[in-house]
Amino acid sequence: MPASIDDWWPRLSQETRDWLVANNGDEVPAVIIAEVTRAGGLVATDAWRAGHDDPHGSYLSDEVVDWIEAVANGEVPPPSPPSASQG
Repeated sequence: MPASIDDWWPRLSQETRDWLVANNGDEVPAVIIAEVTRAGGLVATDAWRAGHDDPHGSYLSDEVVDWIEAVANGEVPPPSPPSASQG
């Protein structure tokens, strides 16, 4: 079972966290997917599962996008269950 974003977010490099904030909701490149996966998170490879119309690409789940948006806005996001990390 994947870790919750509360667990894997701090394991990411600052550069990756900055990219995820700046590109929140966008397709996630392979190098970022690899780091998120190593940290314990999951990235959906089926875009439709993450709420996107394009059937190609890799995206974070809506729950993770919302969590990152809260962080970007200087808010303290609520703890998320492990399933919120799944795509």
